[in-house]
Amino acid sequence: MIVKKFLASTEEEAVLLAKAELGDNVTIMNTKKIEPHGFSRFFKKTSVEITAAVDDNIREEKKEDIPDFSKLQQAIQQSQPAPDSKAAKKEADIEQLIRAKQVILDDEDESVQKENDRVDIEQRLTNLQDLLEKQLNTKREEEKEEKEKVVDQKQAYLDLIRKQLIDSEVEACYVEQIIEEIEGSLTNNTTLDNILANVYQKIVLKIGTPHLIDLRTKRTKYIFFIGPTGVGKTTTIAKIASTMKLSKKTKVALITSDTYRIAAVEQLKTYANILGVPLKVIYSPEEMEKAKEELSDFDLVLVDTAGRSHNNHEQQEDIGNILRTIPEGEREVFLVLSATTKYRDLVNISKSYSEICKYNLIFTKLDETDTVGNIFNIHILTGAPLSYTTWGQNVPDDIGKIDAQKIAKQLLGGNS
Repeated sequence: MIVKKFLASTEEEAVLLAKAELGDNVTIMNTKKIEPHGFSRFFKKTSVEITAAVDDNIREEKKEDIPDFSKLQQAIQQSQPAPDSKAAKKEADIEQLIRAKQVILDDEDESVQKENDRVDIEQRLTNLQDLLEKQLNTKREEEKEEKEKVVDQKQAYLDLIRKQLIDSEVEACYVEQIIEEIEGSLTNNTTLDNILANVYQKIVLKIGTPHLIDLRTKRTKYIFFIGPTGVGKTTTIAKIASTMKLSKKTKVALITSDTYRIAAVEQLKTYANILGVPLKVIYSPEEMEKAKEELSDFDLVLVDTAGRSHNNHEQQEDIGNILRTIPEGEREVFLVLSATTKYRDLVNISKSYSEICKYNLIFTKLDETDTVGNIFNIHILTGAPLSYTTWGQNVPDDIGKIDAQKIAKQLLGGNS
């Protein structure tokens, strides 16, 4: 018995090949579908392998009837049957098989060897594919790690700035507000210097332009100074009065309602004598009305009020009554606070005076503290404009307008 294997695209084509070589009496012993593996699956299709057998005696008897397969192609090319004949269709099918370059395995040993070679090639291709995929995944992981490293670096910069602002006693909620407002404009490659510049500009904008005493009016301007005891209201008034009279040639007068402290009246009287300006002492809103008439020829009247506890509503109402003797269009109010006061107390003080009137902020005693976070905090909390700051007891020195850039630098740990 002769046994051979035939490989073709379909089972029908494989059977035709078997019959073409072994004769019509061929017996199909086995049919197996061959699936391509590895890279081969992208350019090879599924094929069919059949195992065919024929009895030697039958094949000898029919030998003269078996066409010479090697001459099959030549015979097909020489024959020119009609396009619609059945013979032409059969020959066209055989010709299609030959063009497809199907491999006919001559014997079982050769078929096994070729199959082993094919499996070996496919295994190598599969290994190559695995290696390429591994290298690609490694590259992707490295790129991912690099991106995460850059993001982590940016976050580290923001954490560093966050810590610095909190160390400068800026309230955590305001710190987060600043970080959130600038974070959207940052990229993963933004440097620490650029992030600092963004935060610095944001702080400067939030502090804003200082609100100073405006004398561009034909009417007498009344400036009231309010605030708790011991923050330096009287000294601050003396400094402003000196600056206005000596530097700006302003016609200045002084009023004090701080009759609870004799020393305060004497202190302000001393300054008035040095400057050569009048000083009126009042005890009630009615006396304030009278002083207003007597000082109508002056450009600027600075009014010192008694230090009041922010917890004493009756005393605060007394200040409100004196303020209301002057129309809003002719007066300005400055709340004087010490930069050394605890933030919780500053919150309570500022809120209690907010119930009386609108005000601008003056911070004193900057020479007695290393942090200026409270200045920023109270400004943001109240929305009240910042105006002057003072340091030391020297009159008329040791006073200046709020410097937003200087404050920003101090909050970020820079030199003032």
